[in-house]
Amino acid sequence: MSSDPRAPADGARTFGHVLVNTLVANVTTSFLWFALTFWVYLETRSVLATGVVGGAYMLMLAVFSMYFGTLVDRHRKRDVLLGSSLVTMAAFVAAGALYAGVGPDAIVDMTGPWFWLFSGIVLFGSVVESLRNIALSTLVTLLIPEDRRDRANGLVGTVQGLAFIVTSVFSGLAIGQLGMGWTLLIANALTVCTVIHLFFVRIPEERPAVDVDGRRPTVDVRGALAAIALVPGLFALIVLTTFNNLVEGVFMALMDPYGLTLFTVEQWGFVFGVASTGFIIGGLVIARWGLGDNPLRTMLVVLAVLSVVNATFTLREWPWLVVAGIWVFLLLMPAVEAAEQTIIQRVVPFATQGRVFGFAQAFEAGSAPVTSFLIAPIAEFWVIPMMESDAGAQRWGWLVGAGDARGIALIFFFAGLVMLVISLAAFGTRSYRVLSERYRTGATADT
Repeated sequence: MSSDPRAPADGARTFGHVLVNTLVANVTTSFLWFALTFWVYLETRSVLATGVVGGAYMLMLAVFSMYFGTLVDRHRKRDVLLGSSLVTMAAFVAAGALYAGVGPDAIVDMTGPWFWLFSGIVLFGSVVESLRNIALSTLVTLLIPEDRRDRANGLVGTVQGLAFIVTSVFSGLAIGQLGMGWTLLIANALTVCTVIHLFFVRIPEERPAVDVDGRRPTVDVRGALAAIALVPGLFALIVLTTFNNLVEGVFMALMDPYGLTLFTVEQWGFVFGVASTGFIIGGLVIARWGLGDNPLRTMLVVLAVLSVVNATFTLREWPWLVVAGIWVFLLLMPAVEAAEQTIIQRVVPFATQGRVFGFAQAFEAGSAPVTSFLIAPIAEFWVIPMMESDAGAQRWGWLVGAGDARGIALIFFFAGLVMLVISLAAFGTRSYRVLSERYRTGATADT
């Protein structure tokens, strides 16, 4: 017998309001985040700089995620959403004031303090907005009946795809045509809109119960671990997605430098915009048909296919191949994310879901900066120069061809192979069998 709350009659309508608000919030932070990454690379032409910025975002996300999960479990979800938007708004206003005060020339100088302060403020505002993702995952449990949660998670993927299209296209245009100053102004205006809308949204939810013993640690790691330990195989699922993020950190660090060798910044934004239709289609497919009777099996199959795509979409320096590869990647990603969320929503009681989602996000986000920080200097100082040499071109040219970014392509190939081996090996584990059975029977950890 599950302890999950019964979805209210108008739960789907309320969820729709929250989803639209989250769409605008995601558009805002992604718009500014993409713009910052584009701007940093175009001003510095440094793979190391983009790797540091990308890795710093994921590292901050990992540091704060457990705290975010604890907040979600201890407060009403509307209060969490509103608080997140207010903090993000304050950070973006501060970034705009700093940009106006010291000027772009001082901020773009990586040897000075202003670059790191400005980037840190923008990253902090973006990371705090991610608190919404944990709250939204628990709101699926609160507002949507159990047999439709996988479809609701598919709609979440669709919203993320829409946000990706808007931000990737307009971030490139904003930096290429308007500059960083106007980009900051637009981000601030959109953040204000999300705050105003949330004041009119009502989410039916009882006040979360206070701990019986009165002890309320700020970051409840023990509570998260206890909730995970009650579900056999759940920790293995988190480890699997962590390995996936570890590999994806390679692409996070090097994808923009690779793309900007083939396209202008405006074209690169449009490439992501076109490719992001895959995210929308993938989310809509899940929203319509769900994930099947075993989301974990679906997840592993999709991860294996994604690994092959990641290994092959840059084997030749063909723009159409890059666009096709990114499109297929984004088409399949909603299934991976929705599967993990659907499993946790089914096997973990509502009262502890925030901490479990926060723990998972901390682990998964924390893995990406490890490879991001490692791979950026390895690529810039070793692999790329090696592939630009005659010896490197002769040794690996049969595999990755010739071009300006063959070193990055070689790294992508081996990263994809690593994830392929891991995803296929997971099918033979005991954790896969146990968690699949747990999901099938619908048993939560409190049963």
